[in-house]
Amino acid sequence: MSQRKESYRAALQRGQDVAAPRSTKVAALQSRYLRVTVELDPDLPGHLVRWAAWPVSSVVVAGTTVLRTLVDTVGRVSRPGG
Repeated sequence: MSQRKESYRAALQRGQDVAAPRSTKVAALQSRYLRVTVELDPDLPGHLVRWAAWPVSSVVVAGTTVLRTLVDTVGRVSRPGG
């Protein structure tokens, strides 16, 4: 059991020595029972913008259409003498 722990720890240390091909942002969370390391790709914001652009623009167009229809409907109903 002790040998397995030592080989696991050695493997973790070796994994940290590997150089990344490009810079990454690293966030680490460490407690007594848990150790989590998250590496973020520097291109992540660009990927998110490309991924979210179409759904966001669709929601904006749909919202604009709903609001215009609502304004037209309320405008017709509330006009006096119309």
